[in-house]
Amino acid sequence: MSEPSTPSTPSTPSEPANTPRTVLVTGAGTGIGRATARAFAAEGAHVLAVGRRPAPLAETADGHPGITTLPADITAEDGPETVVRTALERHGRIDVLVNNAAVVNTESLRTYSRASVRPQLATNLLAPVLLTQAALPALEDSRGVVVNVTTSVGQRGWPGNSLYAAGKAALEVLTRSWAVELAPLGIRVVAVAPGAVETPIADHSGYTPEQRAAIRKWQLDHTPLGRVGRPEEVAWAITRLASPQASFITGVILPVDGGAVVA
Repeated sequence: MSEPSTPSTPSTPSEPANTPRTVLVTGAGTGIGRATARAFAAEGAHVLAVGRRPAPLAETADGHPGITTLPADITAEDGPETVVRTALERHGRIDVLVNNAAVVNTESLRTYSRASVRPQLATNLLAPVLLTQAALPALEDSRGVVVNVTTSVGQRGWPGNSLYAAGKAALEVLTRSWAVELAPLGIRVVAVAPGAVETPIADHSGYTPEQRAAIRKWQLDHTPLGRVGRPEEVAWAITRLASPQASFITGVILPVDGGAVVA
């Protein structure tokens, strides 16, 4: 019997040797998005950093020549098409799409209204669907990767913030479904589910300092490692799952949460 051959690292058929990958990151102005954009740029990728506010995006790109910025609203009617078109105009390809942008507010089941529900669903769920759809032809050409950023809370419960958790849980279902649906096209789909991470998302939510402190205490009480994570730790997981060395991984949701999801 002959010995099994050692598998070689798969190559991307449409990618010439030494061609830098192009990575599109939403919500790249702060936190996990900023850390992710910088981590991919440090690997030599061309990164299109997308967000609503120009100033934070400029800070993300400062000192990182591989990052270019695009101030854009991904929930706008033409938002997904604008983002994809810009990436292709600047770099000619899209290899990795990181659906990271998200919003949270102080509403709960007793106080939800159509006006408060729509922005969360538009940003956290609908925008990733439409942006991924718009990027499909380019991702098929590159045999690319979609990385959805969800939350470990989506696998449990978040009292008082159920809509945020529900939207992220839905994104995890989409991750599994798309992984199967897009596998014949050579596209991988994965997700990273952060736990308590030091980002400014709560600062923009309308929570008071006392409410933010209470939320952080609740998170730490449910985190076995007993500390808050850093955006760079989540970015590391995103870049690893999107790397060519992870070419046999799809449909997985990786918690980066200090053990919260299993506690």
